[in-house]
Amino acid sequence: MAIYNYTALKNNKEIVKGKIDASNPREARDNIRKLGFIPTKVEEESSAAKAEENVPKAKKGKMHKLGLQDRIDFTSTLQILAQSGIPIIESLLFIENDAAKLKIRQVAQELRRQIMNGGTFADTIAKYPDQFGQIYIGLCKAGEDSGELEKTLERLLELLNKEAAIKGKVIGTLMYPMFVIVLAILIVLVMLMFVFPVFKDMFDQMGKQLPWITQTLMDIGIFLKTYWYFVPVILGGLFGTITFLFRWQPTKRKIDEYSLKIPVLTDLIQFSNFSNFIAVMQVAYDAGVPIIECLYLSNLTLTNYTLKTKIETATTKVQQGQHLSSALRSTRVMPKMILFMIATGEQSGRLGDMLMQATSYIDKQLDKIIDVMTKMIEPIMLIVIGSIVLVLALALYLPLFGSYMSM
Repeated sequence: MAIYNYTALKNNKEIVKGKIDASNPREARDNIRKLGFIPTKVEEESSAAKAEENVPKAKKGKMHKLGLQDRIDFTSTLQILAQSGIPIIESLLFIENDAAKLKIRQVAQELRRQIMNGGTFADTIAKYPDQFGQIYIGLCKAGEDSGELEKTLERLLELLNKEAAIKGKVIGTLMYPMFVIVLAILIVLVMLMFVFPVFKDMFDQMGKQLPWITQTLMDIGIFLKTYWYFVPVILGGLFGTITFLFRWQPTKRKIDEYSLKIPVLTDLIQFSNFSNFIAVMQVAYDAGVPIIECLYLSNLTLTNYTLKTKIETATTKVQQGQHLSSALRSTRVMPKMILFMIATGEQSGRLGDMLMQATSYIDKQLDKIIDVMTKMIEPIMLIVIGSIVLVLALALYLPLFGSYMSM
């Protein structure tokens, strides 16, 4: 038997500290729960001082923002250690010493320092929403309150991996058209700046008025060749303008609204948004979070303003006593199969299971949509490239054809 120092929550509010006899950390945590407390820190008395001595004397400062992969790495290590019965303090100390990335080590160090001063894990990460996000914080809070932080970390890890997989699929789908667009821009610039000016003297010797398309492209090409330093300014301005339009709220709302009216793209936006939405709802519901809080956390995952607004309206209706399925159906933006599954889960008392089935269904539909879009993109890109080549060819050869016809 060994003596363990512990910090725990009493009635989910008051922090209490004490000592308890146990054979191992897991037994100590179980004994603390039998006392009616929720353990947040458990460590062997002899190892507590040793752990403090081994703390690296790194400089304290502002936490670096954790990317998605950083959060996956952090949560994966923390979940494995927590599942093995290792206290949160020692787990963070391990990450602090052995994590591959410096910013993950710094985050673990700061969290460990604050928890050792009497804070809980959930309350500590709640101070850093930019690093972890409201969803991560909310689920950890629910898991800690229920005494199942280990299971919550496992669910969070699945959620983060799912988010990474969806992003990977969408980015992979968009990589090809983006590459083709960039290549097309470069080809057009080369043609305008280096090819069209070469033909200028020959066209001038013909003594005939050039077709409007040839004259326009010729003027643009000569301008770009003379004032070549405007090319990066124009491209940078164009990129900046597009980025601004997608981020500025008034234009983003319009873009989000009209994008839901484009065939195929509508399905991609809906299923990619609701994939995260339903996944977070399922994890939060299984963690014992009230349904209103589930909707609040799930709504944070929505990136489309129109969908987010409609779900907020549905959340208000649920607060007023309406059934979840009825409130979501009134939005008219959620797929009917998902609504049917939620309604079935409400009626049968198996909402958690049906949400899991809905998550699986959305993933399959999303794969089909991405496959269809991938097949559609190839011919569309061929048409775009063909159109560009046709315009450039016509601009070059129309004057020659006109000259031959007049001979």
